[in-house]
Amino acid sequence: MLAIETKNLIKQFGGVHAVDHLSINIERGSITGIVGPNGSGKTTFINLLSGMLSIDAGEVVINEAQKFNKILSRQISFYGITRTFQNVRLFEQMTVLDNILVVLTERNIFGSLFEKHTTYHLKIAEEVLHKINLWSKKDQLVINLSYGQRKLLEIARILAMKADIYLLDEPFAGLFPEMKKMLADIIQEFKKENKTVILIEHDMGLMRELCDYIFVMDEGRLLAEGAPDKVLAKREVVEAYLGE
Repeated sequence: MLAIETKNLIKQFGGVHAVDHLSINIERGSITGIVGPNGSGKTTFINLLSGMLSIDAGEVVINEAQKFNKILSRQISFYGITRTFQNVRLFEQMTVLDNILVVLTERNIFGSLFEKHTTYHLKIAEEVLHKINLWSKKDQLVINLSYGQRKLLEIARILAMKADIYLLDEPFAGLFPEMKKMLADIIQEFKKENKTVILIEHDMGLMRELCDYIFVMDEGRLLAEGAPDKVLAKREVVEAYLGE
């Protein structure tokens, strides 16, 4: 079964195609990599899937049933989708614990501040913070965390949401090796739970290790696709990365 299918997806900025007639199929329960040189359209593609950018043309199909040519970011959680960002987006003047509780309660930040947190909510928050080794820092303000800890806290937030489709935009960037190992284990657990992961990452070693399938983008278009070892060895893919 397909978790996500895109049909001739287009996004333009000032006449330049950031995503150019992109048609791809992503299997449910898989870890799928999106790779390509800087400016190839990877993040723009994730932004289209998560409603952060409007779709100029084309269609997105979720779970072979829900078809969209327009997705609103505030609606994606209702379709089982969540995401991380290249630049971590957290509430820096709130505690680590409260950053988790926000996504467990009201989707609106102001509503969540006044919603009563149940024992159930607190239990989930504790579980995900233990999972990323941040429970001991639950009462600290996020602004006092290291960059790597903030990245992991963002992962904890999407863990708490218990989604079906995870869009991860360079989640390993800036992490120490032990943090990378922790995150890799979490991503592999998603697959065991039949969750779908779409992963953008520049570390090709990690992509070979984690991904079942890889799509390569270049200048907004699909350049190649296939199993990691096979597709990353293709001449056109090597040339796109090296700029030859």
